[in-house]
Amino acid sequence: MADSSPRRKIAVIFATDVVGYSTKMEENEDQTLKNLKVCRNIIEGIVDEHHGRIFNTAGDSVLAEFESAVEAVICASEFQNTIKERNNTVSDEEHMEFRVGINMGDVVIEGENLYGEGVNVAARLEALAQPGGICLSRNVHEIVNKKTNFQFHDLGEQTVKNTVLHAVDVTLDGTSQRKLSKPTTKQQSSTEKPPAIAVLPFTNMSGDSEQEYFADGITEDIITNLSLWKTFPVISRNSSFTFKGKSSNLKEIAAELGVHYIVEGSIRKGGNKVRITAQLIDAKADHHLWSERWDRNLDDIFEVQDEVSASIAAKVAPSLSGYEQKKLERNRPSNLSAWEEYLKGLGYLNNRERTDKNDPNLTKAKLQFSKAVEIDPLFSETYALLAFCELIELAQFISKNREETINSIYTYSQKALSLDSENALALNMLSAFYSFQEKYDMGMEYAEQCVRCNPSYPLNHLRLGLTQNMLGVFEKSDASFLTAIKLSPLDPELHLFYTGLCFSYIGQKEFDKALAACDKAMNLVSNMGRLYGFKAAILGYLNRLDEAKIELNKYLEARPNLKTKDDFRKLFFRSSPLTDIVIEGLCRAGWEPEE
Repeated sequence: MADSSPRRKIAVIFATDVVGYSTKMEENEDQTLKNLKVCRNIIEGIVDEHHGRIFNTAGDSVLAEFESAVEAVICASEFQNTIKERNNTVSDEEHMEFRVGINMGDVVIEGENLYGEGVNVAARLEALAQPGGICLSRNVHEIVNKKTNFQFHDLGEQTVKNTVLHAVDVTLDGTSQRKLSKPTTKQQSSTEKPPAIAVLPFTNMSGDSEQEYFADGITEDIITNLSLWKTFPVISRNSSFTFKGKSSNLKEIAAELGVHYIVEGSIRKGGNKVRITAQLIDAKADHHLWSERWDRNLDDIFEVQDEVSASIAAKVAPSLSGYEQKKLERNRPSNLSAWEEYLKGLGYLNNRERTDKNDPNLTKAKLQFSKAVEIDPLFSETYALLAFCELIELAQFISKNREETINSIYTYSQKALSLDSENALALNMLSAFYSFQEKYDMGMEYAEQCVRCNPSYPLNHLRLGLTQNMLGVFEKSDASFLTAIKLSPLDPELHLFYTGLCFSYIGQKEFDKALAACDKAMNLVSNMGRLYGFKAAILGYLNRLDEAKIELNKYLEARPNLKTKDDFRKLFFRSSPLTDIVIEGLCRAGWEPEE
């Protein structure tokens, strides 16, 4: 049976009409129609020149579609300039002015015509544009901003026909830098909680298992790109990748991850060519929303990744007008060889063991990131990841020199931030550095910054929660850990989230909750000696002394050099109020530290 559902796609829509058309028709209908015909010929020629297609010309309006946002904006600019040149050569009564709106969004295909939200938003942006001007949606602006020499003026969120849109003017000669009113609080809060999205690992179709790191790396970059819109929660790659190689039902995956939308796709790499396919699925409605294929040279890989994530965001984001839709720009490598080394490093890093034992994959990851730095010393993310590797060695007690490792975290983080001031991972690492230096106020400042830069990255909320615990702000820290758990419910680092939650409950003296969180952490990881100590301390407070003694003995066996309270403070955080609470619990469990 044929599929009766309408065909859809993502398209860049160009909408324009004549300023004051009704008045002109009343004043001189014949002259107005003659002028409109001349201007239509101009539009048709310029649209065709820039590979667009006009699909509707009702009344004085023209609707066209483009495959490229860049070509649509260049076309609009040339059209407005040509119209202005025409106006300079004809009498005043022959003058015509146009407004142009450009949006990228989902459209319904019906024969040669297009309908739907993508078209409607373009028409609303056109109504918002100045006479002789061009008004863009935010997602179009994000694509063309660094790919053209145009100047832009951000209008922020604007209300048009009861719809809140984030609009951006293209600054052209003869147009002003307007300051328009913002929507009311009621309009901003009209949308309910934003739906979450998960990107499943793209399938490697290259026929070469050695290219697995490449497919995984592309997927991870798309996840990062999506999270930078800050419009909707994006599930962590660590949770999404638990479904790698599995043929699970998408509805079940969506339920397990707590998401509304799922992205899946495939990657085929051969020589300098790459093919990427992607599709967006409304998992709750079991409805296919959009699919696309890109065949490009590897030199264009970052542009393709941006287009994939922009197309997804364009479909998911329009209903979320009450939420921030700022997308941060990413620091990109200038050398593809550096990027491939970076992707290989990510592969090793993500496949490391989460134990107190040294893992060769961590060493290999550091080696690949170091190679990437050698090839491209201006690639911010590799420095941040090197800092992250150092932090892992410190946290897992496999660092050969604690002070040198702490200093390396600082050095790598500062280098990353000097190249990209909004690198969220680098901000996270600086927060960790200041916490190890027991400068918790500074740690908090950077922890809050990293969450603002990327609120979809669970390790940012983990860092914020840990810093709150170090400062003794226990009544707030549990929310940070619960957010991290929600963003990545199947994360290999999940034991860290529950360990942090355990700290929060210890600080609040809610020891039953602390024990439950500690048990969850212990069920998720093996060979993590410090958890025995936390559990012993909790059981000590609960006066379950026989059980506490068993856990304490396991802890002391894993930490044979733990003799004094000061030894514990060196392992934990010397000046945090949490430290003394845990020490007291260990003493209640039967620990007899030396004086």
